[in-house]
Amino acid sequence: MLVGLFRLLSFLPLPILHGIGASLGWLVYLISPSYRHRLQTNIRQAGFAEHTRSAVSEAGKNILELAFVWCAPPDKVLKTATIENWEIAQAALDAKQGVIFLTPHLGCFEIIAQAIAVRTPLTALYRPPRKQALQPLMTDARSRTNLLLAPANLTGVRSMLKALKKGGAVGLLPDQVPQQGEGIWANFFGRPAYTMTLSSKLHSMTGAPIILSYAERLSFGRGFLIRFVPFTETLTGTPEQQASAINLAMEKLIAQCPAQYFWSYNRYKTPANVAAPTTNSDNNHKQ
Repeated sequence: MLVGLFRLLSFLPLPILHGIGASLGWLVYLISPSYRHRLQTNIRQAGFAEHTRSAVSEAGKNILELAFVWCAPPDKVLKTATIENWEIAQAALDAKQGVIFLTPHLGCFEIIAQAIAVRTPLTALYRPPRKQALQPLMTDARSRTNLLLAPANLTGVRSMLKALKKGGAVGLLPDQVPQQGEGIWANFFGRPAYTMTLSSKLHSMTGAPIILSYAERLSFGRGFLIRFVPFTETLTGTPEQQASAINLAMEKLIAQCPAQYFWSYNRYKTPANVAAPTTNSDNNHKQ
């Protein structure tokens, strides 16, 4: 039923989807105390409380635009995207060292893999959704030309390493909460967040440069502006310091359009069988 609904919605123009999505965002915000509390808590923690009202609308747009990004024809989807600074990524690809693309839950993050894949083959880390009904929808939508899905397990990591060693590109969501044994506690907007270590490990094992990316949602359904940004932090020191460097880079990226971060995401949860962070743990931004 959900798959059919998304496919039906994908025929609607993007401005209409964003308009409906903004209303949906407010509806969920008003009727769900837990959703409202998490969004408010996270955006205040980050120091962007003045963007709360916009963030509510943008979160709703994020959900409805998935129908378009996942189910509409790829050429139609990519016509809505304007690319900025791709030359940064192309220069890295031309060097044949591989490229690690890091994309947080910022703006229309789902469109970025498609935009990269039409320019170069991309191996993207994939974690199955908790809701089984979304599984076929997400798999079909993300399995497009030149886009290989790597499961979030040892097999997937091997696929990513293989791609990088061949000079290819891989993509990750660095602010996605990893499972037990796949992360470490590091500050994210001043609060410990369980942070994946895979991106820094891939970098240290292959020497592949890291490039940040995000897709800013333009107003009135005018499309998306996909930006590629160099990674300027230093990935040295302890695993905690490396994870903090990744998080700091994400913070700087999010500050570019804070209303479009997915603040309702449970970024600070403690995964099953993971010990909660200690108050005196070395989870700071010292490099």
